[in-house]
Amino acid sequence: MDWKLTALRRTATAAAMAAAVAVGFAADAGAQQRELKVGYQKHPIQDASLDMMEKWAKANNVKLTRIPMAYSVFMEKVTATLTSGAGDQFDIIWHNDDWGQLWEKWLEPTDDVAGIGNVDKWPLDAFWSADRKLTVVPMAHTVGTFFYRSDLLKPEEVPKSFAELVATGQRLQKEGKVKWGYVGGMAMNNTWFSFWWTMWANNCDILKPLFERDNAKLKAANFEPAITEPCHREIVEYWWDAINTHKVSPPGMTAYTRNEANAIFMAGDAAFTVVDSTHYGEFNDPRRSKIVGKVAMAPFPVGPRAQKPTSWNEVWGWGIPKGISAERKKLAKEALAFMLGDEEGQLEMWKKTGGPPPNVKLWDKIAAQDADFRMLKNAVFDQKPVTHAAYYFPEWPAVHKAYSDAVIAAMSGKREDIGKVMQDNVEKIRRAATGN
Repeated sequence: MDWKLTALRRTATAAAMAAAVAVGFAADAGAQQRELKVGYQKHPIQDASLDMMEKWAKANNVKLTRIPMAYSVFMEKVTATLTSGAGDQFDIIWHNDDWGQLWEKWLEPTDDVAGIGNVDKWPLDAFWSADRKLTVVPMAHTVGTFFYRSDLLKPEEVPKSFAELVATGQRLQKEGKVKWGYVGGMAMNNTWFSFWWTMWANNCDILKPLFERDNAKLKAANFEPAITEPCHREIVEYWWDAINTHKVSPPGMTAYTRNEANAIFMAGDAAFTVVDSTHYGEFNDPRRSKIVGKVAMAPFPVGPRAQKPTSWNEVWGWGIPKGISAERKKLAKEALAFMLGDEEGQLEMWKKTGGPPPNVKLWDKIAAQDADFRMLKNAVFDQKPVTHAAYYFPEWPAVHKAYSDAVIAAMSGKREDIGKVMQDNVEKIRRAATGN
């Protein structure tokens, strides 16, 4: 009988254990971790924004899965995902003004995200849907910034005109302090850092009417290119001279992206560059840069047709695909709302990366305690942009490519042929704009 009793006890114990395990599984299922998948470009700014969302995710039992992609393939890959009907591959995606109008049909409205009223309205033009719903939550401002070597120049010595930029660069070269006066990106998708900042600083633009971003007005003008206007020819000639005549810029600069230009600047081989302020942290990273603590910011030098500096002020942001479930949309908006309200995280983002925070109510607070932010504010936010840093119609990427091909072709030939090359490319740019 003892062995029977022992067997019964063992059976009862096993049953109790099985019941406990079953209860445990049920409890785990009830508290199952939810997931948000984020498609983004691996970049310190975007990682800093995601770090803020990570705090929210951990506090709310949500797994935040980061899916990094290279800049060169990001737009095409995500566009294919959104338009194919498989829009549930990502719950949050990096959203940029370059492709804002391309995606508006496939993105969830974000007007109801808590804290959206604290962002700057100027950079949001690219992100409105056809029915005037906002499709972005800003993560940081991307602002064109003129950087100079503060160990070589006092603030009052910084060039204020195109001519002074050349003369100062040549002087520093002659004194053996730098190899190049100015370095900046010129290749496709990097035209902002050479042709475009000087174009706007010379009161010029790509299409007519100049500085217009209303698509209806651009269409009414038949997307007329402005590249044969004197103001535009002057900036192409300026860069031709900078490379070939004055030799203040590298001969290979027509093929440079921002990465090649930044590497030269960080090596201490150039006195000046223009790139987004978001690279300020990179310039002061001792693991990558030889000019840590030797970089300052100033307003753009102006061209012969301008009287005061301009700037550009846009945003990188986050979008939410329409194709995901209502529950995941709700989670995504909660994560983005937390990011917008995380003052500590936004201040940390600025300190680490040079990315101005999306909550503009923080700007005065940061400026009061941070000399670098005051310097950026003077260089960019205190200047009035003449226009936006891109166009906002679906064919814009094709126009950008056609424009880039035109100016690089002009730079590759004789100076006296620049006008003819630009004229020869007028119809190519127009056809790109009209989809023909």
